[in-house]
Amino acid sequence: MSAAVRITGYGMVTPLGNDFASFDAHLFGGQSAVRAHDLNLPGLDSMLIPVAQCTFHESALRAPSRLPMDRGTAMALFAAQAAAQNAALVAQPERLGIFWGSGMGGASSFEATCKALYGEQRRMRPTTVPTTMPNAAAAELALHFQARGAALTYACACASSAVAIGEALRALRAGWIDVAIAGGHEAMLVPGVMASWHAMRVLAALPGEADAPAACRPFSAHRTGFALGEGAAALVLESQAHAHARGVEAPLFLAGYATNCDGMHITTPDSAGQARAMRTALDDAELNPADIGYINAHGTATLAGDAAEAHSIASVFGNATPVGSTKAIHGHLLGAGGAVELVAALRALELQRLPPTAHVQLLDPALPSIDLLCGTSRDAPQLRYALSNSFAFGGTNAVLIAGREN
Repeated sequence: MSAAVRITGYGMVTPLGNDFASFDAHLFGGQSAVRAHDLNLPGLDSMLIPVAQCTFHESALRAPSRLPMDRGTAMALFAAQAAAQNAALVAQPERLGIFWGSGMGGASSFEATCKALYGEQRRMRPTTVPTTMPNAAAAELALHFQARGAALTYACACASSAVAIGEALRALRAGWIDVAIAGGHEAMLVPGVMASWHAMRVLAALPGEADAPAACRPFSAHRTGFALGEGAAALVLESQAHAHARGVEAPLFLAGYATNCDGMHITTPDSAGQARAMRTALDDAELNPADIGYINAHGTATLAGDAAEAHSIASVFGNATPVGSTKAIHGHLLGAGGAVELVAALRALELQRLPPTAHVQLLDPALPSIDLLCGTSRDAPQLRYALSNSFAFGGTNAVLIAGREN
């Protein structure tokens, strides 16, 4: 196996909760955080949109730069601070890197800027650019942790944070750094962004407000689309030598990673490209398909997306590996999705339980046969490796494999 990279800590801000106890209760209990949001914009018909919002107050945090922070950047800072505390982080600044992902950067601040400029004819703040720039979160994290290694931001739509974590893995393996803070964020529950996703016709249909919690049904015969969410997750990654030198016993590790591009279509996924990414990640980890005990699917609950992924999973794993999608309860987190869903896989590894795919009564019979986790969580006392898929607009595919030592 390639040199293992230890996961010595992780933290998150999610619709399911911002601490392990709350997150686990929702994750393994299949408790949905999705609610209905009635979006009313001048000149447009009312839109009932399924959203999963975090309980989080960005005003409680102060930016290391002392500048105003976007909501997403504040989430990133909170998650990274929690991860660092969880890891009892110690690192030389020159050997510490930041690897961060976000699909839409400072969406909340950009929306507020447009409203001020075009709706209220107000002048712009001189801090507008550093608040809304795509690398604002990475910059604030570098300031907070005094990181003087690479501070890189990845914008690959829904694969952004998975790519960031994977590229941190590569940097650690190469010996460029000893420690990385890696993850991603997204805070896009603002009118312009929600209306844009609604226009694409990929959001779950809501006949009424009461239908919202169970609106997202990945791989179901009755799926109609996803819910929009927000959140952040951060991991502290260390080379095995660095973790050992500071006396840290970390049973969790990153075993493999792969990223590629379909090169076929900007929004329609290609199952062949997804399958290539999964096989390459397995090769990177020097594992066989049978070694994987859980797949956290991208599982968006769209007709085309789930069909392509079911075919790609079946072509690599057959129907022998349990598959689940946690988007059913925390929504689609875009750039934060890969990181938060990897955290879900880590909780499965730590607790030796597999989270269910909520709200699925009937697996779509038109899809290839996969072992979809439905109903209740499943005990997995022999779980050693979990794989997490992130498949994005633009055709970017990213696959991460995490492991747990017995």
